[in-house]
Amino acid sequence: MPEPTDIRSGLVCVGLNYKTTPVEVRERLAFPEAQVPAAVQQVRGLPGFEESVVLSTCNRVELYATHALPSGKDGHAALREYLIDRFELQPEHAEALVLYNLDSAEAARHLFRVVSGLDSMVLGETEIFGQVKAAYKVALDTGTTSRALNKLFQQAFTVGKKVRNETTIQRGSTSVGSVAVDLAEKVHDLKECRVMLVGAGEMSRTCAQSLLSRGAKSIIVSNRSYDKAVELATEMKGRAMKFDEWEHSLHEVDVIISSTSAPHFVIRPEQIDQVMRKRRWEPLLIIDIAVPRDVDPAVNNIEGVYLYDIDALQAIADEGRRERERQLASCERIIEDQLEKYGFLKPGGNGGGLKLA
Repeated sequence: MPEPTDIRSGLVCVGLNYKTTPVEVRERLAFPEAQVPAAVQQVRGLPGFEESVVLSTCNRVELYATHALPSGKDGHAALREYLIDRFELQPEHAEALVLYNLDSAEAARHLFRVVSGLDSMVLGETEIFGQVKAAYKVALDTGTTSRALNKLFQQAFTVGKKVRNETTIQRGSTSVGSVAVDLAEKVHDLKECRVMLVGAGEMSRTCAQSLLSRGAKSIIVSNRSYDKAVELATEMKGRAMKFDEWEHSLHEVDVIISSTSAPHFVIRPEQIDQVMRKRRWEPLLIIDIAVPRDVDPAVNNIEGVYLYDIDALQAIADEGRRERERQLASCERIIEDQLEKYGFLKPGGNGGGLKLA
């Protein structure tokens, strides 16, 4: 057994995810990608804190840090106050904010489960591995990690690879994007289906790949950066469209899948109402997988429109969980073995469970 490392002393994680917090609250606390470097510096700059990583995805916001405060409880409280202040939450929203507060082995176990796709809405999700790596790289490049978090995150990536290689937990539809396409396929024959992707990021790429593999009739990609739209559309044998032109072609499509990084609604009721009149109220499926949301929820009140946000996809994702759940015990056993190997647990011990506050 290796000597205990300094990772365990002062390690804390404070966060929220799709299980604890609905999308209308999660989107209030989402860090825009461009602001994450400043955020990790702000967290590390809090009194007593030494290292920090900020993970912000469509399904979770988590702060990982090390600190020299006398107890994990003090670290949790400081990170909670940081989130409240950073996002200027009103008192009623701050009071209703439910966060999980983890430290030491609890925090390490949680990170290992996240990287392995065991804490995802889509069990066995593969994108989260890359998202955690990207979050860690931002912190590393910004200089807010040192020996403790560097070692922890490298260990987490090793565990994630081990789970992927030694189990079948990631077999089947294992991404939000592929589940969105599952939904489209339940409603339409994809071979006769015209799909518009609003946004050209990784989530849209996953959707496009899944659509292409299932034989979608046509794919239109619209993005604020037209070059990125052209790149994705060319790769997926689709058609690119400038962002200020997409609504003029909505009458031509059967499904819209939206996943931009905009901080505000990009699809509004007045736009869709005009489109539906032009379509003569022919049904339109809209799938919003962005956080913050891209589509104003009022769009769902328009006749012929069927809107699903990322939380609504959970029921569809649950249908595909059964087979992968059979692999859970093997995955959890790997994680516990690795926690023991890295000195977080004594042989046969455990580090406690999830604490909410």
